[in-house]
Amino acid sequence: MELTWHGHSTWHVTVGGTDLLIDPFFDNPKTDLEPSDVDTPDYVLLTHGHADHIAHAGEFAEATLVATPEIVSYCQAEFGFEDAVGGMGMNLGGTVECGDATVTMVRADHTNGIMTEYDVDAGMPAGFVIADGDPTASDSTTIYNAGDTALMSEMRDVIGDHLEPDAAIVPIGDHFTMGPKQAGVAVDWTGADHAFPQHYDTFPPIEQDPADFERAVSDADVHVLEADEPFEL
Repeated sequence: MELTWHGHSTWHVTVGGTDLLIDPFFDNPKTDLEPSDVDTPDYVLLTHGHADHIAHAGEFAEATLVATPEIVSYCQAEFGFEDAVGGMGMNLGGTVECGDATVTMVRADHTNGIMTEYDVDAGMPAGFVIADGDPTASDSTTIYNAGDTALMSEMRDVIGDHLEPDAAIVPIGDHFTMGPKQAGVAVDWTGADHAFPQHYDTFPPIEQDPADFERAVSDADVHVLEADEPFEL
């Protein structure tokens, strides 16, 4: 499984012959890429509807969309997506096959206004668990992308105990999500062996030193990635 961080919360994940792009937003200081520099993936995964997660989704409208029905409906109307998993999207707790990957949608504790219209609620936000097989099988490689979220017991009781991810991608920016210390607790609760920070340094309120996150993680190896550089898990 190959991971590439494009800054903020934008990730390109390759599982076998399948490419997945998570939360495409290239207006961030970490990446030099424009959306047009990125090939259209097989699947676009959207955790929630805020502009810093879906602003460039429309650049990849030929991909199959993986999101809740509320987000799928908006993206079909506004961005021209024609295909979504199951025709209408998926919801929390579900697992779908996406080419060579399986994707499980899990809870995130956050708000979910669409774009900058905070009076338009798109329901529950989400995180994703991506695996190269059955996400509960011991021989699968599994990553957990928490999306935007607060620290929540689901990370320990469901994601850690049941899905047992090998790697955890967590927000550390604070202000809108967990900060470095709570993100460190989150990683420890999941039991992951590898940890990656996301959602920091894009705007002044979420400027962080990722070294604070490294110090907060007790057991996992922390990888502070340079943008646009692939990492083999």
